[in-house]
Amino acid sequence: MAAEIVNPRSDAGTDGPEEAFDPAFALHRGGKMAVQATVPVRDKDDLSLAYTPGVAKVCSAIADQPELVHDYTWKSSVVAVVTDGTAVLGLGDIGPEASLPVMEGKAILFKQFGGVDAVPVALATTDADEIVETVVRLAPSFGGVNLEDISAPRCFEIERKLQERLDIPVFHDDQHGTAVVTLAALRNAAKLTERTLGDLRAVISGAGAAGVAIAKFLLEAGIGDVTVTDRKGIVSRDREDLTEVKRELAEITNRAGLSGSLEDALSGADVFIGVSGGTVPEPAVASMAPNAFVFAMANPNPEVHPDVAHKYAAVVATGRSDYPNQINNVLAFPGIFAGALQVRASRITEGMKIAAAEALAGVVGDELAASYVIPSPFDERVAPAVTAAVAAAARAEGVARR
Repeated sequence: MAAEIVNPRSDAGTDGPEEAFDPAFALHRGGKMAVQATVPVRDKDDLSLAYTPGVAKVCSAIADQPELVHDYTWKSSVVAVVTDGTAVLGLGDIGPEASLPVMEGKAILFKQFGGVDAVPVALATTDADEIVETVVRLAPSFGGVNLEDISAPRCFEIERKLQERLDIPVFHDDQHGTAVVTLAALRNAAKLTERTLGDLRAVISGAGAAGVAIAKFLLEAGIGDVTVTDRKGIVSRDREDLTEVKRELAEITNRAGLSGSLEDALSGADVFIGVSGGTVPEPAVASMAPNAFVFAMANPNPEVHPDVAHKYAAVVATGRSDYPNQINNVLAFPGIFAGALQVRASRITEGMKIAAAEALAGVVGDELAASYVIPSPFDERVAPAVTAAVAAAARAEGVARR
């Protein structure tokens, strides 16, 4: 993908009515990305090397030694950003074509923040098995697969089946990217208030892709307890209306045995993590434990407005860029994939994700403050730190191939 900002189609067509008033339309005209060659084709000698007959030698070598594909093609530096358009931002199921601006955006973030090339792949099917079969057939062209904006619970099945069938990293960013950045911020918030993860009881509002992944990840990292809530209240073993995913969640969370509503769960809780939208009543926030943390990540309207959260919480984070402590996936996924691709990892393990969270938290260092528990996406230390940590963890866990 082009490293410089070039849009050869920017003058194509005529301005639509929206473009006269909204700069977003002007920026997106013609798309946000293009393919750029990395070698010159200036004369017949260049042509004979880049294409026939020279290319045949390389093809034959790869046919004899398939692992050479990583050295002599772009495979080791490119990720497929795959979606079916069913859970796009806060827009919901808008279809594959309408999802493309987001997938292009994801691709340019991969390049800008991690030096990783990425290709948007929007699929015209919502059938889980069809998505899996399609991606498996596309996989020889890519070094990794980033699943994006696929609705729950299908996203869990799709990711699991692809991980079972492919020997390249498969990563659903809506789940794991959110979880990594959340853990990093939570580690620093705990450090700031002289506590450990094991001292904390967290409440997660939302049992979709992000909520489920955050809950599992926090437990893996050693949090004291975590309770997950959905529209009907606390996800607990005594409920008979749970999906298979939520039943599994009920088995591993809520060690305190709570039941009831979100408000019931928040009483005395140390952490609120919002990934559902909606609004949490102020009295429920006030009922949390002293020195609580409120991570209200819904966009554009946080579940708890920062002004309200600051009345009761020691640390406040949101998903927005206009408040301190933005929980933003771009802090994680570029470096995670860069690290995995660097060592040709066969998959992304829990250990690699925890290493990414620890590296991200470490970037803050001695600058730690209530308004700075997570670094900015534009901090140039972020991607190198995450990349190095993930690569090292991949080697330590035996999934690296170089």
